[in-house]
Parts: sequence; structure tokens; C-alpha cells
Amino acid sequence: MRSQAQRRAALESGWRAERHVETLLLRSGWRVLARNWRGGGGELDLVVARDGSVRFVEVKARRIGSGDPLQSVTMSKQRRLRGAAEAWLAQADEQLDECAFLLAAVMMEPQRWRVDWLDDPI
Repeated sequence: MRSQAQRRAALESGWRAERHVETLLLRSGWRVLARNWRGGGGELDLVVARDGSVRFVEVKARRIGSGDPLQSVTMSKQRRLRGAAEAWLAQADEQLDECAFLLAAVMMEPQRWRVDWLDDPI
């Protein structure tokens, strides 16, 4: 069982990873429509748009040696993400040509962070 300090450190690392991913997406021409949006029984870390495309971004971060971040996107998590995405779309004002999920797997290495992107894995 994690201590309160460990939970707090994990939340801080997750927040930093989300900001890092957001910065990379902004540099690639995406604009942020929502952060930590809750609805439909789930939460979307980021909702971004570019050229009529929307991505529902799930950020998963791990330190080197603490496992594969992709393994934490279970079927249950995928259902919650789909529910949240459907709820977001139901209230969206955006004109959309397409929407998909984008998984950002952040490996928090000591010297730099590596991000592996999986477009529409859910």
C-alpha cells in the first residue's frame, strides 16, 4: 500500500508528464480544448484539435524500471475513456472531421523524458 507521500509524488509526476505532453502537442500545432475533463464516467487528460481532427489524449508516465505505461490501460480504463469521449463529443461545439484516441507513454528517464505515441489504440 502506498503512503500519502508516495501518492502525492505519483500525482505530481503525472501532472508534470501531462504538462510535458501538452507542450509537445502545442509545438506540433495542436490546440488544447480541455484539460482533465470529467464526464461520462471517466476523465480525459487532454482534448486537443488540429485541422478538424480531435484527439482524446491519455497520458501514462513511468520511471525507468517501473514497468510499461501501456499495461495500465486496461479494458476497464478503455471503457471509461470511451464513455468520457462520447460525453465530451455530445457537448462539443467543434466542427470535427475525425476523432480518435492518442496514448502518450512517457518514460521518465533521469536525463530526459521519452514519449512514445500510439495514435488510436483504443
